[in-house]
Amino acid sequence: MATIVEYTDRKPPRNKYPDRIISPSHSGPCCFSDMEEVGRTQQEGHWTFHYRRCRTCGFTVRFILRENADALLDDLRKAFGTLFLRNAPHS
Repeated sequence: MATIVEYTDRKPPRNKYPDRIISPSHSGPCCFSDMEEVGRTQQEGHWTFHYRRCRTCGFTVRFILRENADALLDDLRKAFGTLFLRNAPHS
């Protein structure tokens, strides 16, 4: 799963959502109580998520809200759709 977050300690934290977020590589003690949502809720593959960013230090994470059952069921349907097919020789 691709991310817009670049984790580095060589650049200052920056919020350029939705293109790029530059985040420190590690969270700080401030992150426990000072996180805020950044942008809108998104879906990618089986997951629904949004980004959370610390207002104090800029540490950012992708926060998974839930797994999308529809995407998972689609994958299962595809897998089971071919599971019992026979490879019959062509005459």
